Amino acid sequence: MRISDVLAALEIEFPAVTTSKLRFLEEQGLVEPVRTSAGYRQYSPADIERLRFVLRQQRDRYMPLKVIGERLAALDAGEEDEPTSPARLATRDGVRPTGHRLSAHELASDAHVDEVFVTELVAAGVLRQNGNGSFDPWTREVVASAAALAEHGIDVRHLRQFRTAVDRQVDLVDQLVAPLRGQRSASSRAHAGTLAAEVGELCARMHTALVRAAVADLAP
Repeated sequence: MRISDVLAALEIEFPAVTTSKLRFLEEQGLVEPVRTSAGYRQYSPADIERLRFVLRQQRDRYMPLKVIGERLAALDAGEEDEPTSPARLATRDGVRPTGHRLSAHELASDAHVDEVFVTELVAAGVLRQNGNGSFDPWTREVVASAAALAEHGIDVRHLRQFRTAVDRQVDLVDQLVAPLRGQRSASSRAHAGTLAAEVGELCARMHTALVRAAVADLAP
């Protein structure tokens, strides 16, 4: 299979994967497609399953590539088995997340809130609109969470601190990946994307763990 065939095979579950990403994973030694006499990459069905394993470990378990490589080596050596896991779509309809932006009305309808509530979140700086006034799909969860907190008496204006904390964490991630993002090679840019995703998920896990630990101390 050519690299375009591989992207087509992975598209439903991993719509954001690019040619640069596949080449980067190859450079890291996680997949080794054969080369034709003309130098073109050719992937086998086993290579595709290997790629699915790598991408699932990144997405579902936030594993660094070094650890994923160690797991692959153990699997190759027969030292451990990987249980079969069902495919999970990246979105409800399998569409690339950045490809379906929402209006304030659509966002409010999806989250089952009044459109005024979405406007209040924007005014408070919790939500940020795109240049054309639309919202990215991930904002659904933000609105739904804000609505649930509102039911407990937590006002929209109090949610600004969440955005402030996120902005600070994103600044840290940006400082980490900036040297890679500034390089011209597609591989370096793919590495920047992978590193940003990994560190971003770790920041989210750290935040969740700290909140859970602190909240546990509030109850007798």
